[in-house]
Amino acid sequence: MPKSVTESTVEDAALHWFEGMGYSILHGPDIAPGEPSAERADFSEVVLANRLRSAFSLLNPNVPESALDEALRKVTRTEICLSVL
Repeated sequence: MPKSVTESTVEDAALHWFEGMGYSILHGPDIAPGEPSAERADFSEVVLANRLRSAFSLLNPNVPESALDEALRKVTRTEICLSVL
């Protein structure tokens, strides 16, 4: 009988893949709200804004800060994302 694919199997494969590409892997509870290394105020914040903003800056070093801030705002605001659909 074939082994079923579980969420854990997919997550482990993705983490291994990203780690192989040079990304650092963190344990979710270590950066959860309320922890010393928290990266969001609560779990309703699905985007880690500081990480995304840093990635924008790294990928677009010659773009003005105001444009990067605007890009982050557009990506993280639900109203804007839904208007595209």
